[in-house]
Amino acid sequence: MKIRSAELVISCSSPSQFPETGLSEVAFLGRSNVGKSSLLNALVQRKKLARTSSTPGKTRLIHFFRVEIGKTELMLVDLPGYGWAKVSKKERDSWQRLIESYLEGRPQLRAAMLLQDLRRKISEDEILLLEWLAERSVPSMVVVTKADKLKPMKRKNQIGMLKKSITAPTHAVVPTSSQSGDGIDLLWKQIHAMI
Repeated sequence: MKIRSAELVISCSSPSQFPETGLSEVAFLGRSNVGKSSLLNALVQRKKLARTSSTPGKTRLIHFFRVEIGKTELMLVDLPGYGWAKVSKKERDSWQRLIESYLEGRPQLRAAMLLQDLRRKISEDEILLLEWLAERSVPSMVVVTKADKLKPMKRKNQIGMLKKSITAPTHAVVPTSSQSGDGIDLLWKQIHAMI
């Protein structure tokens, strides 16, 4: 897949700042430190478009990236992580309201990518989030990150257990690695099918 351009359009702390571009949007969500920013960089073939950090909770705003791939132009949207970031309850609640206002009220949203670290078991938070998305008719896909961290047999077993754990309807479960590039082309194909 040839990426013609990729740029940060805006970083938003409130719904009033969300851009009106008319482009289809694909949102990336998941726990703090699951690898959202790294995956976005791998998807657009840039090393530093989305800022990465080993510190959980680095993404605190909603970031909108305009991407041209082939003849398609769309927005990739990086949402703040949830879970164990060391922030106050007030800030965590503020993130949740911001994320929910985006996911519930954005007509341009075509798909939500829920990222799941392959080395971790899917938690009730992820199961509930997939059900929440389904209830609101937001098409979702589970994107498994850090697939290169496990040996092939262990990877296959983990993906099998993950698929069995998912009760909500999802478009696909796609294993990826931002480091090796595995699964990136397949993920783009799935995204194109959903938009």
